[in-house]
Amino acid sequence: MRLSQNYAQDEDAGEGMAESARRCGPDRRYSYTKPVGASLLQVRDLRVEFATGEGSVPAVREVSFDLCAGEVLGLVGESGSGKSVTSLAILRLLPVQARISGEIRFAGCDLLRVGDEDMRKVRGARISMIFQEPMTALNPVMRVGDQVAEAVLAHQGAGSRKQGVGKSCNGGIGKQEAWRRAVEALRDVQIADVERRVRDYPHQLSGGMRQRVMIAMAMVNRPELLIADEPTTALDVTIQAQILELLGELQRKYGLAMLLISHDLAVVSQVAHRVAVMYAGSIVEMGSASHIFKNATHPYTRGLLEAVPTLATDRARPLKTIEGTVPTMGALPPGCAFEPRCGLRVDECARAFPPLVEVEPGHWARCPVSTISTQPSALSTQ
Repeated sequence: MRLSQNYAQDEDAGEGMAESARRCGPDRRYSYTKPVGASLLQVRDLRVEFATGEGSVPAVREVSFDLCAGEVLGLVGESGSGKSVTSLAILRLLPVQARISGEIRFAGCDLLRVGDEDMRKVRGARISMIFQEPMTALNPVMRVGDQVAEAVLAHQGAGSRKQGVGKSCNGGIGKQEAWRRAVEALRDVQIADVERRVRDYPHQLSGGMRQRVMIAMAMVNRPELLIADEPTTALDVTIQAQILELLGELQRKYGLAMLLISHDLAVVSQVAHRVAVMYAGSIVEMGSASHIFKNATHPYTRGLLEAVPTLATDRARPLKTIEGTVPTMGALPPGCAFEPRCGLRVDECARAFPPLVEVEPGHWARCPVSTISTQPSALSTQ
């Protein structure tokens, strides 16, 4: 997992983010197993398996969380932990060999049980996604303005219904209005000289500008939920900060719910109100940003945080590491997936897959010893 070295400057962001999350309701208590007032997205016991020549391989297992309007949930984990598969399952964009079970409710409707036509009207309109690599996500032979306008016409043009599930429509719009909205969306993401840039092709733009085009395309239909999958990948630190600031401004301006996916703890600490940490296809810890960054209880989360170099790190000593490797999804241990690498393991860890346990109000961990393990992490280091 790539961890930004400026994390030390960001670790105090959790308390401010937790305060912002209280907008969702007075004395709000989050629960991953019970419906929460004002929840926009509810994921329950999500499991995704892929059929292979050697049988079914789980990619995601027992993933549950809530996301309310106006809230940012950071989904963090190293490559292969199941973050992107979870987001693609929400939008039903996984390949045909994937088998999805569980429940994904958006605005009260179970997305796993609606028809394909209704689902197409949700994607890009009520739920939008920013994909990892804009150069491959954008059409290289279409002007960027046309691509953003195409998103408008697909959902609000003649014969289309933006609203989709449970909504009605008042008629479509024409190409001229779609183009106007595309220009406005590109201006909203702070692209300079937008009247000229709107006619450029993707290869004529820098990486940061292409990412802004992707954000404009996702935002042009004013979605209720934005899924940002590694939105700062391959960008330098300066551009990364600009993109994060832009996402924060748009989220506050339009009251978006946002699912932010990243393998960078510093990125998540700057933006998220709550954080869920994934390991080997399941959520191992979840809570407010303050819980995760200042009072982590799962040995894996604590190991990640201890491995981050800060300005106070003693350069004469080697950095802390987590020994061992992530198990392959086709050969997971019967108990906790982190048990073979954990310095705090007990016999119970190897017996059965542990449930998420609330270790304090609003803070959960999937660890049998999390409620009694308050001493510094005993993870082995090299």
